[in-house]
Amino acid sequence: MASAKSPPSLATALLVAAGIVVLQAVLVPLFAGLAANAEPRDLPVLVAGPAPAADQLATRLAQERPGAFEITRVESAAAADQALRDREGYAAFVLGPGGVSLHTASAASPVVAQLLTSAATEIGGGQVVPVRDVVPGSPDDPRGAGFAAGFLPLALTSMLAGIVLALVVPGRWARLAGLVVYAVLAGLAGAAVLQSWLGVLGGDFLMVAAAIGLFALATAGLVLGLGAALGGPGIGLGALLAFLVGNPLSAVAAAPELLPQPWGLVGQWLPPGAGGALLRSVAWFDSAGSEQPLWTLGGTAVLGIALVLVGRASFGRVSEATAAQAPAG
Repeated sequence: MASAKSPPSLATALLVAAGIVVLQAVLVPLFAGLAANAEPRDLPVLVAGPAPAADQLATRLAQERPGAFEITRVESAAAADQALRDREGYAAFVLGPGGVSLHTASAASPVVAQLLTSAATEIGGGQVVPVRDVVPGSPDDPRGAGFAAGFLPLALTSMLAGIVLALVVPGRWARLAGLVVYAVLAGLAGAAVLQSWLGVLGGDFLMVAAAIGLFALATAGLVLGLGAALGGPGIGLGALLAFLVGNPLSAVAAAPELLPQPWGLVGQWLPPGAGGALLRSVAWFDSAGSEQPLWTLGGTAVLGIALVLVGRASFGRVSEATAAQAPAG
């Protein structure tokens, strides 16, 4: 007769409590510290207009805010606007007969657009600078708060999907089927809610659904794959990368160039950062700037699927094949 398992020892309970406190001590500064130290760091902007006045403006920007801007010179307002549509900058300082005006792409980041509007006012000596929004975001979500808030549940539910598939679904192919079906349904449902219902996303419906679906596939696949390969520690690692660390580093509510480096760059190579960037690109920029997030999410999804195929077929118990080969006890 098998004996009942003894309850966890006091030492184990204390170790678990201490471990969670250590995790808390790491996560609190990761969230709060990054937000408290958000400021422009090599923020891509353009300066448009005839030389030498535009060159002088570019030099002034670099001198007054050292390290804040990565400045690209273009010859005309039309060239600056096209660069904004191609996601080559967040805004352009345009010199014209009436002085300096600011052209923004607020769909890339309403927070950055507001920040640069304030910077343009300072350059204009406190006078209001004309602002033209070349690529505006959704009129139903002018501050981008709905986009940022709506993206968080996508990340959370995708992480949970990976965890549940790892824990309760035995069999590699059954897990893969559940993963693919989840990604397709998550993409369609996410686009229907965020675009058709709430109106916080623009763009083509199917493109938006595909972007959300790829993000869901990468996030859930990473958690599921690591869980299949490493068991419980793998699920923990997947949750850490896909949500607990990936979310604050994603800069979905702001811009990666506002975070202390290299964290802003690191965040774009994790699913939440890449997913947010891809979703903005397909929703408002006709997919411009989507190459890097596509590679990141696609590579993560392939890695997750590969780990599912080579990992254990069940969680917390031996597979049926192993059990059948074991000698009777």
